[in-house]
Amino acid sequence: MNMEKASIFYTAAGHFRRKTDGQGRSYPVILVNQEENMVDVQEMAVWSILNWRFLRLEQIEVEYSRMAQELPPARRTIETCLNRLEVRGLIARGSGDSDIEALYDLLGELCIVPVSERLSLRMAAFGKLLLDGVPFSKAKQLFQKDRPNGQEAWVMALSRQAPLSTAELIKCAEAGATDVSTEEKLMAVLIDDDYTSGSSIAFEMLQAKQRVPVTTAVANLYLRRQIIFERV
Repeated sequence: MNMEKASIFYTAAGHFRRKTDGQGRSYPVILVNQEENMVDVQEMAVWSILNWRFLRLEQIEVEYSRMAQELPPARRTIETCLNRLEVRGLIARGSGDSDIEALYDLLGELCIVPVSERLSLRMAAFGKLLLDGVPFSKAKQLFQKDRPNGQEAWVMALSRQAPLSTAELIKCAEAGATDVSTEEKLMAVLIDDDYTSGSSIAFEMLQAKQRVPVTTAVANLYLRRQIIFERV
């Protein structure tokens, strides 16, 4: 991933699902932590732009302008729409003096969920690609076997054992953990002194040696559509 100077990144949380009402009409919802969130056309467009991407405000505005001809007139500015989605927990925002600082601020408290973990999630992600206009053959190719590097494979392995935020994964990497398959094993790694708590781990990991490699691994897996983000 190319690291440039940055101030603010946005990304999507949760995953898309199409629902049908009693009259057979379909409508989109965003599921975050199994909770359905109704969205209007503009919100759905902005969330879709951010899904599997890390974008700055000006990049979002460019992407949205490309879609504008096919959408109803905008009810809000893009910035207002982003703020509304962020308050509802459907997107996340991170800021920093460099890309890696902004990425960690963005991802530190988001929970990693492997797309391959649940068939329903995998199918929803596949359907989202088709709705975005990705040809079927290309969408199928994107969900074929991925070739993660060692750090990425470790992230996927631990994320399949327990729901972990990026900051918690960094804490596990600092401890050299490979087995967090029970709550006792996980807590032994995460809460290893009298001062650490679940809410303080993101701050504590700001200076961790493993912050950059783990954050980069999480970011690259997301960009390759291997994971989604949920709220802790």
